[in-house]
Amino acid sequence: MKGGDLELGVLLAAAEAAPPGESVDVVALDLQKRFGAQGVSFLFVDLIGQRLVRLAAAGGPAAGQDEPIDLRGSVYDGVLRSLRQHVEPDGQGGRRILTPVVNRGDCIGVLEVTLQYADDTVLRQVRDAAHALAYIIVTDSRFTDLYHLRRRTTETSLAAEIQHQLLPSAPCCEADQFTLAAGLVPADDISGDTYDYTLDRDTLHLSITDAMGHDTDSALLATLLVGALRRARRSGCDALKQARHAHEALLSHNRGLATGLLLCVDLGTGLCELVNAGHPRPLRLRDDAVEEVRLAANLPFGVAAPTPYRLQELHLRPGDRLVLLTDGMQERGAAAVDLASVVRDTRALHPREAVRGLTSAVLDACHGSLKDDATVVILDWHGNRSRPAESGPAQQP
Repeated sequence: MKGGDLELGVLLAAAEAAPPGESVDVVALDLQKRFGAQGVSFLFVDLIGQRLVRLAAAGGPAAGQDEPIDLRGSVYDGVLRSLRQHVEPDGQGGRRILTPVVNRGDCIGVLEVTLQYADDTVLRQVRDAAHALAYIIVTDSRFTDLYHLRRRTTETSLAAEIQHQLLPSAPCCEADQFTLAAGLVPADDISGDTYDYTLDRDTLHLSITDAMGHDTDSALLATLLVGALRRARRSGCDALKQARHAHEALLSHNRGLATGLLLCVDLGTGLCELVNAGHPRPLRLRDDAVEEVRLAANLPFGVAAPTPYRLQELHLRPGDRLVLLTDGMQERGAAAVDLASVVRDTRALHPREAVRGLTSAVLDACHGSLKDDATVVILDWHGNRSRPAESGPAQQP
């Protein structure tokens, strides 16, 4: 390869020609050919978000070096939090390079490479390889369970398996107008929390739901709920029609009750249309002040009642941070956490790290054992940066 530059087309062609579980081998071979790289491996966060799991390339770390690594306080934790490349001596005259692997704001893991020589040009090339690896892994995950399997450092129950499959494949997304991040800490006995989002040309669709019950009963109810919401959303329904479809699905199948908050955010204006089906109110951080957003609440999905769902409006300003929660973030042991203070204290952090701060505070307050799922979604609204700001006072919800 000329001048050591990454030839993306060649790398992607090699990745497509290889089995889907050998993405790291393909990138490792590319780095070996260009820079003589050694010990290439990819590390990703396990399902519970507390340890790193290493997937070494062929000829990588020896046996015993692929044990899960505690994430908190490690050098890898710093790379994941900052999303910056880290370089340090490897103890043998070379350099160990840790590079975040990121796709549209979702931090997939860390690429670890050992090189004997690394100037600024080489470091940039390693960053390019990590970026390519992100897209390769996202694509290959469609065809193999390898990445799902290796992330499991603890046994997964049937209910947890169902719940995990209901969530979006990426807990974080960045666009010009917003940054979104979410986290779900399951209870010891799964309690039916889910979150979902999708982005089309004009609108961000976002939901957070809590199906009543525990274990597989709540997981099956959540499956029905999320399926009904996605079907309505993909048919072009707004938040109000999505709510009606979800409500009718739960009623017709007599599966139980669920709360939910459904939002449709106009990407051009920041106007948010939403439905609150008996769900906890969101928090909003604006100008360093945290307040509960005053929303009227309809009854939960599945409750037979003559009152129709109500569509409400919320106007987002550039700089706003909207925090959506389930009741597991507020009840029982979690009630000891001053959520407003944590939101305020983490205001300078990326939403991904602010989510970790909130869920960690609740986990600590509950001594690591939750009686209810705890879910948080954070939306940072940047506004339409390609348009000049409109004059006049901002509208209130």
